[in-house]
Amino acid sequence: MIIDQNENTAIITQENASVIELVKKIETLYPKFKNNNIIVNLNSAQPIKLEETIEFLRVSNQHRKAKHSFVIVNEGIDTETTPDEIIIVPTLQEAHDIIEMEIMERDLGF
Repeated sequence: MIIDQNENTAIITQENASVIELVKKIETLYPKFKNNNIIVNLNSAQPIKLEETIEFLRVSNQHRKAKHSFVIVNEGIDTETTPDEIIIVPTLQEAHDIIEMEIMERDLGF
């Protein structure tokens, strides 16, 4: 797991760990970046199954409840079958765009 922090965003990139191991690491290290927006970059991973995607649901809900963005980046995830609470985009640029939009929405009180 590689963590790259810039300004108010932490980008977590999966290396060799399984998705379940990655989620456990994120939960363990969560206090380190709980005040940042989080992008989880899974583009180096094999195609992610729905069961693996759902593993992120708990940490995503916790982070979004704290008024921060949580976005997963992966080109192979079928977004039609994933829960609406998990935001998945195919590129890092789109993840940054989502975060910018959510920051504006929070600033406007939505």
